[in-house]
Amino acid sequence: MADRDASVKANGSRSSGNPEPAKETMQLKKEISLLNGVSLIVGNMIGSGIFVSPKGVLIYSASYGLSLVIWAVGGVFSVVGALCYAELGTTITKSGASYAYILESFGGFVAFIRLWTSLLIIEPSSQAVIGITFANYLVQPLFPTCEPPYVAGRLIAAACICLLTFINSAYVKWGTRVQDVFTYAKVAALIVIIVTGVVKLGQGYTTNFEAAFQGSSSDTGDIALALYSALFSYSGWDTLNFVTEEIQNPERNLPLAIAISMPIVTVIYILTNVAYYAVLDMSAILASDAVAVTFADRTLGVMSWIIPIAVALSCYGGLNASIIAASRLFFVGSREGHLPDALSMIHIGRFTPIPALIFNCGMSLIYLTVQDVFQLINYYSFSYWFFMGLSIAGQIYLRWKEPDRPRPLKLSLLYPIVFCLCSIFLVVVPLYSDTVSSLIGIGIALSGVPVYFFCVYLPESKRPPCVTKLLQSFTHMTQYTCYCVLTEMDKGE
Repeated sequence: MADRDASVKANGSRSSGNPEPAKETMQLKKEISLLNGVSLIVGNMIGSGIFVSPKGVLIYSASYGLSLVIWAVGGVFSVVGALCYAELGTTITKSGASYAYILESFGGFVAFIRLWTSLLIIEPSSQAVIGITFANYLVQPLFPTCEPPYVAGRLIAAACICLLTFINSAYVKWGTRVQDVFTYAKVAALIVIIVTGVVKLGQGYTTNFEAAFQGSSSDTGDIALALYSALFSYSGWDTLNFVTEEIQNPERNLPLAIAISMPIVTVIYILTNVAYYAVLDMSAILASDAVAVTFADRTLGVMSWIIPIAVALSCYGGLNASIIAASRLFFVGSREGHLPDALSMIHIGRFTPIPALIFNCGMSLIYLTVQDVFQLINYYSFSYWFFMGLSIAGQIYLRWKEPDRPRPLKLSLLYPIVFCLCSIFLVVVPLYSDTVSSLIGIGIALSGVPVYFFCVYLPESKRPPCVTKLLQSFTHMTQYTCYCVLTEMDKGE
């Protein structure tokens, strides 16, 4: 990557006109409070899925009772993973979540492959999908009898991604305030659904629960796929670990935010499904493309329009959290020398990683041009759970390698061991259920091997001079256009 020393010289020449040296350390500021942290986790976990398609669990479990048990098991498993990440986040106090933990435990090569898969497909494709879903539900009331126009949906999604990128580039506090507001909105919408379901149960809508386990699937493969669907809905509990360096008092607030968020999401998911099951029979749920909208049409009358809006708001908040997390991942990857130096720069006055945010925005906009972008989501299920399990395997490894390392939060080893064993199951499931997509995902990950060799492992003196000069020029141009400089690490890091 570009020569950091040359970049630092550029920093010096840029500020040479000012005789007063900068007294403030050039770092991302610790502006994320406990409440902001809870909003980030809850806001990213509760996406559009619980509104649109919670039927994945029901399809494979084949009964209301077993599906609710699977939702509960998925919640418990996610709590175990989140607690492991609470220990990792307070032990390794770098932003970047699994990338930082894999880097610390297993070295640069494996960490780079994790970063490469995120850069190439996971982050941009998931953000593009969320943006498109937001756009479709936003304009759905204008097209009640047909699909919204393709171009209109893509343009609105692009505008949404660009607006959120601008907000997060302006000030960190702007991004966290947006997150707070939209998290409150989506939780309020789900509370409306839950309360409506409770009222219906009180009115005698209990038929679907009288033989709740009747017809339950006994096939191990079906149950595995049902659990996999539930766990996919719970994904996002690692969001706060992407911004560890920006959390106020992370030793306290990181584990506390996780401890508050996880029970909230688990209870909301279970009660929301109970509300759906009280009103809708199985055929109605499985036939619906948007279960919450069908529920609202049957229960909320003239106020049913609030649910499509709630789905849009949920997507908007989830997209904001994803942009915050992804930009920090690219920022940390650059700082570790795995991406061009320009991406690890922050604005000298706003202390936001503007280049990383713009890069993330550009990648997402590119994926908006892919017509079947939803198919791309299937390619990274294998990689997602593999690297999640590997990062927690690193927790066990570091316990053995560095037993005396300070750990403000120290769990029983039973937690990471159980999670790693379950992760093996989660890696095998997509290979079994969707072998072709999983193999494509593996191929995408392995495509990073030659990139690592030529751009990271190979000494700069042996790389083509034109590439080195190009990266240096890009770094200097980014400094001048974005008014950014390279960051400094905390002394404790």
